[in-house]
Amino acid sequence: MSWPEIPDHVAELRDRVRAFVREVCIPAEQRLGSEASDELRVELQQAAREAGVFAPHVPRELGGHGLDIRGWTAVFEAAGYSLLGPLALNCAAPDEGNMHLLELVADQRQRERYLAPLARGEVRSCFAMTEPHPGAGSDPSMLQTTARRVDVGWAIDGRKIFITGAHGAAFAIVMARTGDGEATMFIVDADNPGMRIVRSVETIDSTFVGGHGEVVFENCQVGDEAVLGAVGRGFQQAQARLAPGRLTHCMRWLGIAQRALDVALDYAAEREAFGARLEQLGMTQAMIADSVIDLEASRALVYRAAAALDAGERAMHESSVAKVFVAEAVGRVVDRAVQICGGRGVSADLPVARFMREVRPFRIYDGPSEVHRWSLARRAARRRAKERESDERAAVH
Repeated sequence: MSWPEIPDHVAELRDRVRAFVREVCIPAEQRLGSEASDELRVELQQAAREAGVFAPHVPRELGGHGLDIRGWTAVFEAAGYSLLGPLALNCAAPDEGNMHLLELVADQRQRERYLAPLARGEVRSCFAMTEPHPGAGSDPSMLQTTARRVDVGWAIDGRKIFITGAHGAAFAIVMARTGDGEATMFIVDADNPGMRIVRSVETIDSTFVGGHGEVVFENCQVGDEAVLGAVGRGFQQAQARLAPGRLTHCMRWLGIAQRALDVALDYAAEREAFGARLEQLGMTQAMIADSVIDLEASRALVYRAAAALDAGERAMHESSVAKVFVAEAVGRVVDRAVQICGGRGVSADLPVARFMREVRPFRIYDGPSEVHRWSLARRAARRRAKERESDERAAVH
């Protein structure tokens, strides 16, 4: 597909990323094992630097290519064609989202201490927001972790779960309640004695470096300089991170969905049954066509949301629409690829079985589909109510 309105320099970078992913990242998947390692990350990121494709989203002054969000769409999908592509380009979650957040709200000292080394790939990070029941999950207002004032600054107490990349992260961005209806973000260094990783949560996906940790904060003391952004503005700042973060997940997983379809197309071109190649059979063709439609529609929604964000809009509506549709469309495309490939599709002979395990959680993290649908429905009802009121006022006059 030709992306709309992509400048020449973005198309050129996308093409170089495609070549890098095929030549370096896909062969490296054989070394992936149960999860990606920091050693593999460092090796691949050095290769990406040498290939000139490292950090497409990072500002130029921090060593990246400085693309806008619309530019990310094509390049992130090209990286996502391999499970290791985003990791190699340093545009994988959660680091990519944390870089964006730090760029928006960090002060100069925090930019130098945390953003700069993160952008260079010298360290990893994590984002600690989700909590075990009865704490915050899909509903952030249920936040249980607290931060109270103490002599040195603040003391954080609470428990977080499913914290991607926690093991080996140099620092965590932690959301804690600091008043009624208020939350604040804090940057906590990994060597803080008040922060402990108590276990790694086993999940069906396994390619995130550092796994998904359960983290405990017990009298975790930090200074005022650890406050990220403004005290009491944590929920608002989280939205500034989450809308682009949802969208970049969509971009990356679209790459895997396209690869799954390509694997299925290659298989269908060779496998014969009932006197014809699979690609010539009507039911196979219907699955292929539906996957093409899902991919094209997903790209259009992602680009629309990216354009809204680049225009300075919050894009909550656009990002929710894209997140729900793309998360489910990617699952459908991968599932059809497994079905077309038959027995080999559910085996380790082809990568599509692993793709299915990796993409399934996307319908849950960064807001389950059901929560986004609920929000979309409420916004639609409010919009229509305002329209009715306006129509009624116009009729009176």
